[in-house]
Amino acid sequence: MKIVVLAGGLSPERNVSLSTGAMVTGALRALGHRAGLVDLYFGAETAAESFFDAPVPEKLKKVDRAAPDLEAVRASRPGDSPSQFGPNVLELCRMADLVFLALHGVCGEDGKVQAALELLGIPYTGAGYLPSAIAMDKDLTKRLVEGVVTTPGWKTVEYTAEDIEELVRTARLPLVVKPVASGSSIGVSIAHTAQELRQALTDGLALGGRTVLEEYIRGREIQVGILEDRALPSIEIIPREGFYDYANKYQPGAALEVCPADIPPETEEKVRSAALRVYETLGLSVYARADFIVTGDGEPWFLEINTLPGMTPTSLLPQEAAAVGIGYEELCRRIVEASLEARRQGR
Repeated sequence: MKIVVLAGGLSPERNVSLSTGAMVTGALRALGHRAGLVDLYFGAETAAESFFDAPVPEKLKKVDRAAPDLEAVRASRPGDSPSQFGPNVLELCRMADLVFLALHGVCGEDGKVQAALELLGIPYTGAGYLPSAIAMDKDLTKRLVEGVVTTPGWKTVEYTAEDIEELVRTARLPLVVKPVASGSSIGVSIAHTAQELRQALTDGLALGGRTVLEEYIRGREIQVGILEDRALPSIEIIPREGFYDYANKYQPGAALEVCPADIPPETEEKVRSAALRVYETLGLSVYARADFIVTGDGEPWFLEINTLPGMTPTSLLPQEAAAVGIGYEELCRRIVEASLEARRQGR
């Protein structure tokens, strides 16, 4: 097949996305497909057949320690088009048999690109546009699943700089502060003190000011991948310092990752079952990854679910798949085939 691997975009997670895209493109080519990598935001010079055989820079596989400066990214694109689609992106997608979505975060994982491709009749990988949009919104996701899984208490606030002191005064600490619609732990912090909360809220203004203030649950960080509607073995994340933030996620050796997680069988069953309940409640398909905190009594507390999990050299879903004998190339093959079937079924 001819496959466009769509990555990058104008998202705080663009560097993670480009790493995923570079890895996936190599795997698809190894499987015999003609696969080409294109940056959603910057596009391509031409929509030519040669695109599907163009080399992919090896440097893209490495994720920088810091998230990108999006203002600098905007400034570096020629012209002043307001479109999120760069030159020739949609033309290349129309030439393909499938678009493999290697996008992460806003305008990529939030259903917008999926909806555009669906309107154009172009098959794509992962969940449909509506479940993707719902899962990207942490507040809406928790509203929908709080009756089927255990999730920390939370409230969602929209605020300005003038509101910060009142939010700090009325807060019950500790709290996890996170943007409503973001991934890769960008903008996420744990506030144990009023000053830490004040700083987290101040930083959150740069990400739009719509923020989830979530009850802090102490426990082990356990994540569960789902592939073809089945839960994979869980994986435990043990950061060498701090919590599992952006730097710890994408720098090799920054966190110890244990798969399968060293937890009792009954806890493993509970966390995998909870992941599937969230996945089914939101109407997801093909693949996903759910994040939990498991407390000392073995109770899994659901945090969020990702509909386009990372496929970088340090990402978790490939490790979970490998634990049951599914290598990276085979994982990509299964995602492609399951996605084509999901589109045929209208999912």
